[in-house]
Amino acid sequence: MADALTGSTVPRRQLGRYLRDQRNRAGLTVKDAARALEWSEAKMWRIETGQTSLRSLDVEAMCRTYGSQADITSALMSLAKETKARGWWQAYGDAVPEWLDLYVGLEAAASRLSVYSQELIPGLFQTEDYARTIITADHPEESAEEIDQRVRLRMARQALVRRSIDPPELQVTLNESALRWPIGGPAVMAAQLDRLVTASELPNVSLRVVPFAAGLHPGILSGSFIMLRFRANGNGTESEPPTVYAELHTGALYLDKPQEIQRYGDVFTGIWRQALDESSSRELIRQIAEAYRHG
Repeated sequence: MADALTGSTVPRRQLGRYLRDQRNRAGLTVKDAARALEWSEAKMWRIETGQTSLRSLDVEAMCRTYGSQADITSALMSLAKETKARGWWQAYGDAVPEWLDLYVGLEAAASRLSVYSQELIPGLFQTEDYARTIITADHPEESAEEIDQRVRLRMARQALVRRSIDPPELQVTLNESALRWPIGGPAVMAAQLDRLVTASELPNVSLRVVPFAAGLHPGILSGSFIMLRFRANGNGTESEPPTVYAELHTGALYLDKPQEIQRYGDVFTGIWRQALDESSSRELIRQIAEAYRHG
């Protein structure tokens, strides 16, 4: 079951982190290591951030360059074999860019997601029509078939919200503006907000709306982001480092340094406190949906 949930992303990320630690212990910079291995610095970066799978022979070469002990080399070579496993989302081909491939795997492995969205309904709660409107606008050069592929991927990702086995806990905050933009027209928005109300009633979903009346709040300054946390090991530590994901127009940002996690955690707490409570948020969403229906 674990493989089905996480695919190859978590092993890739773990391997990259371990290899980075070995490089640091050897006192080598990324540039030094790349030169010694006759690789580009970009390739080193992709490896150390879990963006790509690795052959065991490549791992062996890296460990040899770093002077790693034999038992560590053997363990990392074994881990490299796990990075070849395909996640379900990879069946969607070009609809999954490299930066999103990493996120989808982490999303599926997370035990808790704290989501803040400034202007749009988060992808995990979008209707097909709402998602299609956004994806078409974002990829005007693509064919209808390619757009369909992206929409199907987004819809498939939503299965984790209602997953029967160990579904993640979702804390979601939205700016009121995300409810007010008439994306796709009134009928699309009414259906989208109905979907949001239904999702907010799930036992693993807590959803709050930050009203315009709240004024300036931390999320206006931070921008949209998602904080992912992972299941604890037997010793109480998380199986993967907490990660903040922020999607950009041409890629994505992944942050996992303790001070970064602390800063974004504080931001999310500040947003949550200034939002309406869950009952009031649900009522506001219903009112806006009715306005779309009868406006």
